[in-house]
Amino acid sequence: MLKLGVLVSGGGTNLQAILDAVDQGTITNASVGLVVSNNPGAYALVRGKEHGIESVCISPREYETREEFHKALLRKLQESKVDLVVLAGYLVAIPEIIVEAFPNRIINIHPSLIPSFCGVGYYGLRVHEGVLKRGVKVTGATVHFVDIGTDTGPIILQKAVEVQEGDTPKVLQQRVMEQAEWQILPRAIHLIANGKVTVTDGKVSIKE
Repeated sequence: MLKLGVLVSGGGTNLQAILDAVDQGTITNASVGLVVSNNPGAYALVRGKEHGIESVCISPREYETREEFHKALLRKLQESKVDLVVLAGYLVAIPEIIVEAFPNRIINIHPSLIPSFCGVGYYGLRVHEGVLKRGVKVTGATVHFVDIGTDTGPIILQKAVEVQEGDTPKVLQQRVMEQAEWQILPRAIHLIANGKVTVTDGKVSIKE
């Protein structure tokens, strides 16, 4: 059984999608064992606690240096014996010490089709604002492994979503979550938990 540590900064809709998928059996051989937020007011912490999951806030503001914060986060993940770290709307960059401690064991959901609209500065609504400003016709979401770059790790799954006339960033954000994020993040976890995902030379292979 794969123990998941889910890191989230806000409302936790992707966390809820994971919890629902575990409950419904679409994710097998995995369960959420820890929820961590950098934001003490994150509703994701409530979602976790209501599900009987240890849910804690580890905020950079509680530490004198960023390095101390990183060490505290790593220590919590290791003490909880997390097998897979899931970044589900976590707006804090993952430092190299954590990437090295969990090689190909950290995944992230990004609200665009990488390599478009990703990298430094592209997060949250900013992604969808960029999509609409550029006038692309198709966007989507990507689940990828996390490396020391920003949105540069091996891609696991992607799903396209149509951009519609009259979309606002918030309307598009909701459609991308509903049609892509909430589907491919649980799917990726299920595949990893059941040994279906391998990484070779920076590319992912999936055995269905």
